[in-house]
Amino acid sequence: MIMKQANQKYPKLTLLFCLLFMLAKNSYADDHIASHRHLADPATLVYNGRVYLYASNDDDNTDDKDSGYKMKSIVCISSSDMKNWTDHGVVFEAPRDVTWASRTWAPSVIARNGKIYLYFGNGGSGIGVATSSSPIGPFKDPLGKKLIDNETPGVQPAKNMWLFDPMAFLDDDGQAYLYFGGNGEDNMRVIKLNEDMISVNGRATSFHVPAFFEASWMHKRNGNYYFSYSSNPKAEMRIDYMMSTNPTTGFVYKGVIGAQPPNNNNNNHHGIFEFKGKWYHAYHNRVVAIKKGIPPVYKRNLAIEELNYKPDGSIVQINYTVNGVTQIGAVNPYQRNEAETLQDQEGIMTKNTADGGMQISGMKNNNWIKVQGVDFGKKGPKLFSAQISGLSPGISLEVRAGSLDGKQIAKLVSTGKQAAGLQLHTGKAELIKGKQDLYLVVSGVDSANGIDIDWWRFQQR
Repeated sequence: MIMKQANQKYPKLTLLFCLLFMLAKNSYADDHIASHRHLADPATLVYNGRVYLYASNDDDNTDDKDSGYKMKSIVCISSSDMKNWTDHGVVFEAPRDVTWASRTWAPSVIARNGKIYLYFGNGGSGIGVATSSSPIGPFKDPLGKKLIDNETPGVQPAKNMWLFDPMAFLDDDGQAYLYFGGNGEDNMRVIKLNEDMISVNGRATSFHVPAFFEASWMHKRNGNYYFSYSSNPKAEMRIDYMMSTNPTTGFVYKGVIGAQPPNNNNNNHHGIFEFKGKWYHAYHNRVVAIKKGIPPVYKRNLAIEELNYKPDGSIVQINYTVNGVTQIGAVNPYQRNEAETLQDQEGIMTKNTADGGMQISGMKNNNWIKVQGVDFGKKGPKLFSAQISGLSPGISLEVRAGSLDGKQIAKLVSTGKQAAGLQLHTGKAELIKGKQDLYLVVSGVDSANGIDIDWWRFQQR
């Protein structure tokens, strides 16, 4: 997952990052999603027509190149179309939600019996579980202690075991398993979970995993079980995989799912999932930090690629791209759209609202958000509305189609003295039809706080 020893494999990082910055600074695509946050170690949950990604929160780490990994919270983002992602904020945090832990590394999330179960590593020293009735939390600790530790039957003996990176897997027959461990070819462990999902059944067992380092993942397709993982630094921290027809035994090494991702060159972590008929590979790299010009080691970001299979069931090795995922469907502009749902951005932050939701915060001059694939249909819009705070004289919110300097189809300006809190603003919309990419651009903000946007929508002609 995130052991600092791996950093020592790359003594020429500084020059490399400078070169990568020049290549990456103008790319707006799938080599970074939720780029206003630093997130890593993606876990996946497909639930009620959306895919949810849960991530170690690298915003808990400082910008110092020697800061170390301090992640004590987990952030959730989700999407229904694989392009525009909604920021749900921090859904679990130590010690706020789990008093015995100080870290919440590399989560795994699974749904069962009307509940959502979140597994996490307390650093490398043990594994906990939290539960919620909603995929966006809040998650709470039901045990008040670790689920897995060194006293768990079958965990030891092990040489220099990293007791972290849990991966929860629910098989078709209803049996659930938890895979975990790291730092050695014989340090992977798997144990059965009881139906309550917060207790274990029997002893942990193991199978030999070539070049195993961390980041266990299990998925099943057409009767085949795929155990994938991050290989060790000697093997370049690729994502490798093994296959079997049994979830705990008989695994045979099959090869590489993905080489070391571009703009990463350090620890590697992934999640694999099926969504609306396609398979995907979520991972992290460090392109956002590179673009910002800050030390990238402890400031990772999420990215995603499509995953394909050969007729024999083996996996086609990923060719990492900057725009490899196709949008599924389109955004309906004639309903309320949360401002924190976006494909790309410049200069934004998000914050919690009083009702438990999220909003865009502190947008200043020339800051923007992009929403991809907005379908205006054949009639087009006549009005544009948004819930905004901070929209005072001299400040405007422009809506442009296609690009930052594309056709302006709406513009919201202050109607008088700035009022406190979020206010509904409405203005005329120019005629536009069909599917468009939208840019919401702020102009004229010169205050320290900027403007906040909660949601937006158009009214149809």
